[in-house]
Formats: sequence, structure tokens, C-alpha cells
Amino acid sequence: MASTLQSVQVFGRKKTATAVCYCKEGKGLLKINGSPLDHVQPLMLREKIQEPLELLGKERFALVDMRVRVKGGGHVSQVYAIRQAIAKAIVAYYQKYVDEASKAEIKAVLLAYDRTLLVADPRRMEPKKFGGPGARARYQKSYR
Repeated sequence: MASTLQSVQVFGRKKTATAVCYCKEGKGLLKINGSPLDHVQPLMLREKIQEPLELLGKERFALVDMRVRVKGGGHVSQVYAIRQAIAKAIVAYYQKYVDEASKAEIKAVLLAYDRTLLVADPRRMEPKKFGGPGARARYQKSYR
């Protein structure tokens, strides 16, 4: 146990979904809840997960293994949490173990494409109140 393993653990969030990405040195493996990326359905959501990989190029991910665990939320929220966790993990790994210049370059590319890849969306569902069917809508008023 003398060798030090280079690894970072980062989370991504969207609504109530939380994804934790464990990124360590390796050979380009990417698993989501223990299964490969090819098993993610439907195809549109798989493409959303692949966005950080396509933006930065496969060569940046070739030296790291990523394992993502995701809980809570719905399908779409989970996918957005996963892509945020992957993007944040590669930035954190490059900052900690590579150099600051390449980390800044990666961060600039990701932020230019979509800010939610690195910054969590603070919007949450507003709780329903009495006197109406939802959080803000009121029941219709009748005079007769």
C-alpha cells in the first residue's frame, strides 16, 4: 500500500438527483452505476452525458477511469447530474495532478459551452400552498 493512488471524488447535482464521480488514473474507463455508457437509454440522454467527453476530446479522458454513482430525481435530472459530475471531476483531477494551465483551458472550454457543466442550477420546486392547485395558482373565484 506504499504507492499513492491519484484520485478525486466530485459530485454533481440537478434538482434532487445527486451524482458522485470517482476519478482515478487508469485507461479511459467510464461506468455509470456499474454499467458502461453504452447501456444508457434513451439515446438523446446518452448524448447529453457524452458532451463533456466530446468537448474536451477523448485523449484527455484516456488516462483516467471514472465511476459514477447516481441517486434521486428523474431520468433527465440524473443525466444532468452525471454530466456535471464528470466535467467537475476532470477539472479537479487536472488541477490536482496535472498543471494549472491545462485546467484553466478545460474550464474555459466547458464554461463557454454550458455553464451548468460546472455550476449547479439552484432552482428547486416551490411547495404547494392552500387555496389553490399549485404553488402560485389560485382556485377560480365564483360570484354565483
